[in-house]
Amino acid sequence: MQTISVDANAISFSNKFPPNNNNEYPLYLYDPIISSANLPSAAPESLRAEKLVVFPTETVYGIGAIATSATAVSKIFTAKQRPQDNPLIVHISSLKMLEELFSNTVHPTQPNFTSCIPKIYFPLIAKYWPGPLTILIPAPPSIPSTVTAGHPTIAVRFPSSPIARALISLTGLPIAAPSANKSGRPSPTLASHVIHDFQNDLNTPIAMVIDGGPCESGVESTVIDALMKDGHTNPVILRPGGVTAELVRSVVGFEGTRVYKKGEELKLEEFPTTPGMKYRHYTPNAHVILFDVGSGKIDSVESVEDQLKLAMEREYKEIMTTRTLDSGLPPKIGILRTFFSNTTPFLDSVEIYDLGLFSNYHEIANQLFKGLRDLESRGVNYIFVEGITEDNEGLAVMNRIRKAASNVILFLSNS
Repeated sequence: MQTISVDANAISFSNKFPPNNNNEYPLYLYDPIISSANLPSAAPESLRAEKLVVFPTETVYGIGAIATSATAVSKIFTAKQRPQDNPLIVHISSLKMLEELFSNTVHPTQPNFTSCIPKIYFPLIAKYWPGPLTILIPAPPSIPSTVTAGHPTIAVRFPSSPIARALISLTGLPIAAPSANKSGRPSPTLASHVIHDFQNDLNTPIAMVIDGGPCESGVESTVIDALMKDGHTNPVILRPGGVTAELVRSVVGFEGTRVYKKGEELKLEEFPTTPGMKYRHYTPNAHVILFDVGSGKIDSVESVEDQLKLAMEREYKEIMTTRTLDSGLPPKIGILRTFFSNTTPFLDSVEIYDLGLFSNYHEIANQLFKGLRDLESRGVNYIFVEGITEDNEGLAVMNRIRKAASNVILFLSNS
Protein backbone atom coordinates (compact mmCIF):
# COMPACT_ATOMS: atom_id res chain seq x y z
CA MET A 1 0.00 0.00 0.00
CA GLN A 2 1.89 2.98 -1.35
CA THR A 3 1.44 6.48 0.12
CA ILE A 4 1.93 9.56 -2.05
CA SER A 5 1.69 13.18 -0.85
CA VAL A 6 -0.11 15.61 -3.15
CA ASP A 7 -0.45 19.39 -2.79
CA ALA A 8 -4.04 20.41 -3.49
CA ASN A 9 -2.92 24.01 -4.10
CA ALA A 10 -1.05 22.86 -7.21
CA ILE A 11 -4.32 21.75 -8.87
CA SER A 12 -6.65 24.18 -10.61
CA PHE A 13 -9.66 24.14 -12.92
CA SER A 14 -11.35 26.35 -15.48
CA ASN A 15 -14.89 26.23 -16.88
CA LYS A 16 -16.09 26.11 -20.48
CA PHE A 17 -19.37 27.69 -19.43
CA PRO A 18 -19.83 30.77 -17.23
CA PRO A 19 -21.88 30.57 -14.03
CA ASN A 20 -25.61 31.10 -14.53
CA ASN A 21 -27.26 34.18 -13.11
CA ASN A 22 -30.56 32.43 -12.38
CA ASN A 23 -28.95 29.44 -10.62
CA GLU A 24 -31.29 27.13 -12.50
CA TYR A 25 -29.21 25.35 -15.16
CA PRO A 26 -25.64 25.02 -13.81
CA LEU A 27 -23.87 24.78 -17.16
CA TYR A 28 -20.54 25.72 -15.60
CA LEU A 29 -20.55 22.27 -13.97
CA TYR A 30 -20.95 20.50 -17.29
CA ASP A 31 -17.35 19.96 -18.35
CA PRO A 32 -14.71 21.72 -16.20
CA ILE A 33 -11.13 21.60 -17.49
CA ILE A 34 -8.08 20.83 -15.37
CA SER A 35 -5.74 23.78 -15.84
CA SER A 36 -3.04 22.28 -13.65
CA ALA A 37 -2.93 18.75 -12.24
CA ASN A 38 -0.13 17.80 -9.87
CA LEU A 39 -1.25 14.20 -9.52
CA PRO A 40 0.85 11.07 -10.15
CA SER A 41 -0.36 9.09 -13.18
CA ALA A 42 -0.18 5.90 -11.13
CA ALA A 43 -3.33 6.91 -9.25
CA PRO A 44 -5.82 7.01 -12.17
CA GLU A 45 -3.98 4.09 -13.78
CA SER A 46 -4.55 2.00 -10.65
CA LEU A 47 -8.24 2.81 -10.68
CA ARG A 48 -8.60 1.92 -14.36
CA ALA A 49 -6.86 -1.38 -13.54
CA GLU A 50 -9.74 -2.07 -11.08
CA LYS A 51 -7.61 -1.47 -7.98
CA LEU A 52 -8.56 0.67 -5.01
CA VAL A 53 -7.16 4.15 -4.35
CA VAL A 54 -7.67 6.14 -1.15
CA PHE A 55 -7.99 9.89 -1.67
CA PRO A 56 -8.96 12.97 0.34
CA THR A 57 -12.17 14.87 -0.18
CA GLU A 58 -13.36 18.02 1.54
CA THR A 59 -15.37 15.82 3.94
CA VAL A 60 -13.37 12.68 4.84
CA TYR A 61 -10.92 10.35 3.08
CA GLY A 62 -12.60 7.97 0.65
CA ILE A 63 -11.66 4.51 -0.61
CA GLY A 64 -12.43 4.54 -4.32
CA ALA A 65 -13.08 2.15 -7.18
CA ILE A 66 -14.40 2.57 -10.71
CA ALA A 67 -18.16 2.86 -10.19
CA THR A 68 -19.04 1.05 -13.42
CA SER A 69 -17.04 -2.08 -12.55
CA ALA A 70 -18.71 -4.64 -10.30
CA THR A 71 -15.34 -6.36 -9.89
CA ALA A 72 -13.63 -3.21 -8.67
CA VAL A 73 -16.52 -2.17 -6.41
CA SER A 74 -16.63 -5.58 -4.75
CA LYS A 75 -13.09 -4.95 -3.50
CA ILE A 76 -14.35 -1.98 -1.46
CA PHE A 77 -16.73 -4.24 0.44
CA THR A 78 -13.96 -6.77 1.03
CA ALA A 79 -11.40 -4.21 2.20
CA LYS A 80 -13.81 -2.40 4.54
CA GLN A 81 -15.65 -5.55 5.67
CA ARG A 82 -18.73 -3.60 4.66
CA PRO A 83 -22.23 -5.15 4.54
CA GLN A 84 -23.42 -5.69 0.96
CA ASP A 85 -26.75 -3.94 1.60
CA ASN A 86 -25.02 -0.65 2.47
CA PRO A 87 -25.02 1.40 -0.79
CA LEU A 88 -22.15 3.55 -2.01
CA ILE A 89 -21.97 7.17 -3.15
CA VAL A 90 -20.76 7.79 -6.69
CA HIS A 91 -18.40 10.76 -7.16
CA ILE A 92 -18.22 12.69 -10.44
CA SER A 93 -16.03 15.50 -11.73
CA SER A 94 -18.51 16.92 -14.25
CA LEU A 95 -22.16 16.75 -15.21
CA LYS A 96 -21.00 15.45 -18.58
CA MET A 97 -19.56 12.41 -16.81
CA LEU A 98 -22.93 11.82 -15.16
CA GLU A 99 -24.73 12.21 -18.48
CA GLU A 100 -22.45 9.59 -20.04
CA LEU A 101 -23.63 7.05 -17.49
CA PHE A 102 -27.12 7.32 -18.96
CA SER A 103 -26.13 7.38 -22.63
CA ASN A 104 -23.17 6.48 -24.79
CA THR A 105 -23.96 9.47 -27.01
CA VAL A 106 -23.17 12.90 -25.58
CA HIS A 107 -23.77 16.04 -27.63
CA PRO A 108 -20.55 18.13 -27.66
CA THR A 109 -22.25 21.53 -27.32
CA GLN A 110 -25.76 20.86 -26.02
CA PRO A 111 -25.71 19.32 -22.53
CA ASN A 112 -28.60 16.97 -21.80
CA PHE A 113 -28.16 16.36 -18.08
CA THR A 114 -31.82 17.27 -17.66
CA SER A 115 -32.44 13.65 -18.67
CA CYS A 116 -30.60 12.28 -15.62
CA ILE A 117 -31.06 14.88 -12.87
CA PRO A 118 -34.62 15.82 -11.87
CA LYS A 119 -35.13 19.53 -12.40
CA ILE A 120 -35.90 20.23 -8.73
CA TYR A 121 -32.21 19.67 -7.93
CA PHE A 122 -30.88 22.33 -10.35
CA PRO A 123 -30.93 25.35 -7.99
CA LEU A 124 -29.52 23.20 -5.18
CA ILE A 125 -26.54 21.85 -7.12
CA ALA A 126 -25.98 25.25 -8.74
CA LYS A 127 -25.40 26.60 -5.23
CA TYR A 128 -23.63 23.72 -3.47
CA TRP A 129 -21.80 21.73 -6.18
CA PRO A 130 -18.91 21.18 -6.14
CA GLY A 131 -19.24 20.53 -2.43
CA PRO A 132 -20.35 18.23 0.41
CA LEU A 133 -23.81 17.51 -1.01
CA THR A 134 -25.11 14.15 -2.25
CA ILE A 135 -28.39 13.80 -4.17
CA LEU A 136 -30.51 10.75 -4.90
CA ILE A 137 -31.43 10.26 -8.57
CA PRO A 138 -32.73 7.35 -10.67
CA ALA A 139 -29.90 4.86 -11.22
CA PRO A 140 -28.46 4.50 -14.73
CA PRO A 141 -28.15 0.98 -16.19
CA SER A 142 -24.36 1.33 -16.40
CA ILE A 143 -24.00 1.25 -12.60
CA PRO A 144 -23.87 -2.27 -11.08
CA SER A 145 -26.30 -3.23 -8.35
CA THR A 146 -23.38 -3.66 -5.92
CA VAL A 147 -23.17 0.15 -5.84
CA THR A 148 -26.90 0.76 -5.30
CA ALA A 149 -27.54 -2.29 -3.07
CA GLY A 150 -30.23 -3.25 -5.55
CA HIS A 151 -32.18 0.02 -5.32
CA PRO A 152 -33.51 1.86 -8.40
CA THR A 153 -31.76 5.02 -7.18
CA ILE A 154 -28.16 6.10 -6.91
CA ALA A 155 -26.47 8.61 -4.58
CA VAL A 156 -24.26 11.06 -6.50
CA ARG A 157 -22.01 13.91 -5.48
CA PHE A 158 -19.56 16.35 -7.09
CA PRO A 159 -16.74 16.92 -4.56
CA SER A 160 -14.98 20.25 -4.25
CA SER A 161 -11.61 18.85 -3.15
CA PRO A 162 -9.11 19.62 -5.96
CA ILE A 163 -7.40 16.26 -5.43
CA ALA A 164 -10.67 14.32 -5.64
CA ARG A 165 -11.82 16.26 -8.72
CA ALA A 166 -8.49 15.79 -10.49
CA LEU A 167 -8.36 12.08 -9.71
CA ILE A 168 -11.88 11.49 -11.03
CA SER A 169 -11.30 13.64 -14.09
CA LEU A 170 -7.97 12.03 -15.02
CA THR A 171 -9.44 8.57 -14.49
CA GLY A 172 -12.20 9.49 -16.90
CA LEU A 173 -14.85 7.53 -15.02
CA PRO A 174 -16.97 8.09 -11.90
CA ILE A 175 -15.62 6.71 -8.64
CA ALA A 176 -17.68 4.90 -6.01
CA ALA A 177 -16.19 5.77 -2.64
CA PRO A 178 -17.30 5.32 0.97
CA SER A 179 -15.15 6.55 3.84
CA ALA A 180 -11.72 4.89 3.95
CA ASN A 181 -12.02 3.12 7.28
CA LYS A 182 -12.92 -0.34 8.44
CA SER A 183 -16.70 -0.59 8.56
CA GLY A 184 -18.09 0.83 11.80
CA ARG A 185 -14.94 2.77 12.71
CA PRO A 186 -14.68 6.58 12.96
CA SER A 187 -14.27 8.12 9.51
CA PRO A 188 -10.71 9.17 8.59
CA THR A 189 -9.83 12.83 8.22
CA LEU A 190 -6.08 12.22 7.89
CA ALA A 191 -4.14 9.75 5.76
CA SER A 192 -2.61 8.37 8.96
CA HIS A 193 -6.11 7.30 10.08
CA VAL A 194 -6.45 5.21 6.91
CA ILE A 195 -3.04 3.63 7.33
CA HIS A 196 -3.87 2.76 10.95
CA ASP A 197 -7.02 0.90 9.93
CA PHE A 198 -5.51 -1.05 7.04
CA GLN A 199 -1.82 -1.46 7.85
CA ASN A 200 -2.22 -5.04 9.09
CA ASP A 201 -4.12 -6.24 6.02
CA LEU A 202 -1.50 -8.31 4.20
CA ASN A 203 -3.67 -8.87 1.13
CA THR A 204 -5.30 -5.45 0.96
CA PRO A 205 -6.65 -4.48 -2.48
CA ILE A 206 -5.66 -0.86 -1.79
CA ALA A 207 -2.97 0.09 -4.27
CA MET A 208 -2.34 3.63 -3.08
CA VAL A 209 -3.15 6.23 -0.43
CA ILE A 210 -3.05 9.83 -1.61
CA ASP A 211 -2.10 12.03 1.34
CA GLY A 212 -3.58 15.48 0.83
CA GLY A 213 -3.42 16.61 4.44
CA PRO A 214 -6.38 17.15 6.77
CA CYS A 215 -9.93 17.23 5.38
CA GLU A 216 -11.68 20.58 5.47
CA SER A 217 -15.13 19.58 6.76
CA GLY A 218 -14.52 16.53 8.93
CA VAL A 219 -17.99 14.97 8.55
CA GLU A 220 -19.47 13.27 5.52
CA SER A 221 -21.68 14.93 2.93
CA THR A 222 -25.33 15.84 3.33
CA VAL A 223 -27.55 13.31 1.52
CA ILE A 224 -30.89 14.59 0.23
CA ASP A 225 -33.78 12.82 -1.51
CA ALA A 226 -36.05 15.08 -3.58
CA LEU A 227 -37.59 12.34 -5.75
CA MET A 228 -40.88 12.70 -3.84
CA LYS A 229 -41.64 8.97 -3.70
CA ASP A 230 -43.38 6.80 -1.09
CA GLY A 231 -45.80 9.54 -0.13
CA HIS A 232 -43.15 12.23 0.47
CA THR A 233 -44.38 15.71 -0.43
CA ASN A 234 -41.15 17.53 0.50
CA PRO A 235 -37.45 16.79 0.06
CA VAL A 236 -35.86 14.79 2.87
CA ILE A 237 -32.35 15.03 4.32
CA LEU A 238 -31.47 11.37 4.84
CA ARG A 239 -28.06 12.15 6.37
CA PRO A 240 -27.09 15.57 7.70
CA GLY A 241 -23.64 16.79 6.73
CA GLY A 242 -21.55 19.69 5.52
CA VAL A 243 -24.41 21.51 3.78
CA THR A 244 -26.65 22.30 6.72
CA ALA A 245 -30.44 21.97 6.83
CA GLU A 246 -30.64 25.76 7.15
CA LEU A 247 -28.66 26.19 3.92
CA VAL A 248 -30.74 23.58 2.07
CA ARG A 249 -33.99 25.29 3.10
CA SER A 250 -32.71 28.59 1.74
CA VAL A 251 -32.90 27.21 -1.82
CA VAL A 252 -36.01 27.56 -4.00
CA GLY A 253 -38.00 24.34 -3.93
CA PHE A 254 -36.39 23.12 -0.71
CA GLU A 255 -38.04 25.45 1.80
CA GLY A 256 -40.04 22.58 3.32
CA THR A 257 -37.18 20.11 3.54
CA ARG A 258 -37.40 17.88 6.60
CA VAL A 259 -34.67 15.92 8.33
CA TYR A 260 -35.16 12.17 8.55
CA LYS A 261 -35.40 10.87 12.10
CA LYS A 262 -34.48 7.33 13.03
CA GLY A 263 -37.56 5.13 13.44
CA GLU A 264 -39.78 7.14 11.06
CA GLU A 265 -39.66 4.55 8.28
CA LEU A 266 -38.52 1.10 9.33
CA LYS A 267 -38.52 -0.18 5.73
CA LEU A 268 -36.07 2.55 4.71
CA GLU A 269 -33.77 1.68 7.61
CA GLU A 270 -33.95 -2.03 6.80
CA PHE A 271 -33.22 -1.38 3.10
CA PRO A 272 -31.31 1.93 3.09
CA THR A 273 -30.94 3.93 -0.11
CA THR A 274 -27.90 5.77 1.18
CA PRO A 275 -25.03 5.11 3.59
CA GLY A 276 -25.27 5.81 7.30
CA MET A 277 -28.88 4.79 7.91
CA LYS A 278 -28.83 1.17 9.05
CA TYR A 279 -25.63 0.18 10.76
CA ARG A 280 -23.79 1.46 13.80
CA HIS A 281 -21.02 3.79 12.70
CA TYR A 282 -18.09 5.88 13.88
CA THR A 283 -17.24 3.67 16.86
CA PRO A 284 -13.71 3.73 18.34
CA ASN A 285 -12.30 0.94 20.48
CA ALA A 286 -13.85 2.50 23.58
CA HIS A 287 -17.32 2.94 25.03
CA VAL A 288 -18.71 6.31 23.93
CA ILE A 289 -21.02 8.05 26.41
CA LEU A 290 -22.85 11.11 25.11
CA PHE A 291 -23.96 13.84 27.50
CA ASP A 292 -26.81 15.20 25.41
CA VAL A 293 -28.22 18.72 25.79
CA GLY A 294 -31.43 17.57 24.08
CA SER A 295 -33.38 19.41 21.41
CA GLY A 296 -33.81 22.73 23.22
CA LYS A 297 -31.79 25.91 23.05
CA ILE A 298 -29.08 26.85 25.53
CA ASP A 299 -30.40 29.85 27.46
CA SER A 300 -27.73 29.87 30.16
CA VAL A 301 -24.25 28.49 29.52
CA GLU A 302 -23.52 28.55 33.23
CA SER A 303 -26.55 26.41 34.00
CA VAL A 304 -25.60 23.89 31.32
CA GLU A 305 -22.05 23.68 32.63
CA ASP A 306 -23.23 23.17 36.21
CA GLN A 307 -25.59 20.35 35.22
CA LEU A 308 -23.02 18.81 32.90
CA LYS A 309 -20.45 18.83 35.71
CA LEU A 310 -22.81 16.96 38.05
CA ALA A 311 -23.85 14.42 35.40
CA MET A 312 -20.25 13.66 34.42
CA GLU A 313 -19.18 13.30 38.06
CA ARG A 314 -21.98 10.80 38.69
CA GLU A 315 -21.05 8.73 35.64
CA TYR A 316 -17.35 8.90 36.46
CA LYS A 317 -17.95 7.64 40.01
CA GLU A 318 -20.29 4.91 38.73
CA ILE A 319 -17.67 3.60 36.30
CA MET A 320 -14.80 3.81 38.76
CA THR A 321 -16.67 2.02 41.55
CA THR A 322 -18.40 -0.73 39.56
CA ARG A 323 -16.15 -1.60 36.64
CA THR A 324 -12.62 -2.94 36.35
CA LEU A 325 -10.51 -4.13 33.43
CA ASP A 326 -9.33 -7.71 32.94
CA SER A 327 -5.96 -6.51 34.20
CA GLY A 328 -7.56 -5.52 37.48
CA LEU A 329 -6.81 -1.85 36.85
CA PRO A 330 -9.52 0.83 36.89
CA PRO A 331 -10.84 2.02 33.53
CA LYS A 332 -9.20 4.95 31.76
CA ILE A 333 -11.53 7.77 30.74
CA GLY A 334 -11.24 10.46 28.09
CA ILE A 335 -13.39 13.53 27.44
CA LEU A 336 -14.20 15.27 24.16
CA ARG A 337 -14.83 18.77 25.46
CA THR A 338 -17.01 21.53 24.09
CA PHE A 339 -17.54 23.43 27.37
CA PHE A 340 -14.02 24.52 28.29
CA SER A 341 -14.86 26.11 31.63
CA ASN A 342 -16.08 22.79 33.01
CA THR A 343 -14.25 22.49 36.34
CA THR A 344 -15.05 18.85 37.09
CA PRO A 345 -12.64 17.76 39.86
CA PHE A 346 -11.59 14.59 38.07
CA LEU A 347 -10.28 16.43 34.96
CA ASP A 348 -6.69 15.93 36.13
CA SER A 349 -7.17 12.14 36.10
CA VAL A 350 -8.59 11.78 32.58
CA GLU A 351 -7.43 12.35 28.99
CA ILE A 352 -8.79 15.53 27.36
CA TYR A 353 -9.36 16.47 23.72
CA ASP A 354 -10.86 19.90 23.03
CA LEU A 355 -13.21 19.74 20.04
CA GLY A 356 -13.95 23.46 20.01
CA LEU A 357 -16.21 25.83 21.89
CA PHE A 358 -19.83 24.56 21.96
CA SER A 359 -21.03 27.36 19.66
CA ASN A 360 -18.30 26.78 17.04
CA TYR A 361 -20.13 24.07 15.11
CA HIS A 362 -17.76 24.04 12.15
CA GLU A 363 -14.67 23.51 14.31
CA ILE A 364 -16.33 20.75 16.31
CA ALA A 365 -17.39 18.97 13.11
CA ASN A 366 -13.86 19.26 11.79
CA GLN A 367 -12.34 17.78 14.95
CA LEU A 368 -14.89 15.10 15.89
CA PHE A 369 -13.48 11.99 14.21
CA LYS A 370 -9.91 13.10 14.86
CA GLY A 371 -10.78 13.50 18.54
CA LEU A 372 -12.34 10.04 18.82
CA ARG A 373 -9.29 8.47 17.22
CA ASP A 374 -6.88 10.54 19.31
CA LEU A 375 -8.41 9.45 22.61
CA GLU A 376 -8.55 5.86 21.38
CA SER A 377 -4.82 6.04 20.64
CA ARG A 378 -4.22 7.11 24.27
CA GLY A 379 -5.76 3.84 25.44
CA VAL A 380 -8.95 5.13 27.03
CA ASN A 381 -11.75 2.67 27.77
CA TYR A 382 -14.56 5.24 27.99
CA ILE A 383 -15.03 8.47 26.06
CA PHE A 384 -17.34 11.13 27.52
CA VAL A 385 -18.63 13.47 24.80
CA GLU A 386 -20.05 16.87 25.70
CA GLY A 387 -22.98 17.32 23.34
CA ILE A 388 -24.04 20.49 21.53
CA THR A 389 -27.28 21.85 20.05
CA GLU A 390 -28.37 20.76 16.58
CA ASP A 391 -28.03 24.14 14.87
CA ASN A 392 -26.06 24.35 11.62
CA GLU A 393 -23.27 21.72 11.55
CA GLY A 394 -24.34 20.69 15.06
CA LEU A 395 -27.04 18.50 13.50
CA ALA A 396 -24.43 16.44 11.64
CA VAL A 397 -22.16 16.29 14.69
CA MET A 398 -24.89 14.99 16.98
CA ASN A 399 -26.04 12.53 14.32
CA ARG A 400 -22.56 10.99 14.25
CA ILE A 401 -22.08 10.97 18.03
CA ARG A 402 -25.44 9.31 18.67
CA LYS A 403 -24.52 6.54 16.24
CA ALA A 404 -21.19 6.03 17.98
CA ALA A 405 -22.58 6.16 21.52
CA SER A 406 -23.33 3.08 23.59
CA ASN A 407 -25.07 5.27 26.17
CA VAL A 408 -26.83 8.65 25.93
CA ILE A 409 -27.41 10.72 29.07
CA LEU A 410 -29.87 13.61 28.88
CA PHE A 411 -28.55 15.76 31.67
CA LEU A 412 -30.45 19.06 31.40
CA SER A 413 -33.43 19.46 33.69
CA ASN A 414 -35.49 20.90 30.80
CA SER A 415 -34.56 18.14 28.30
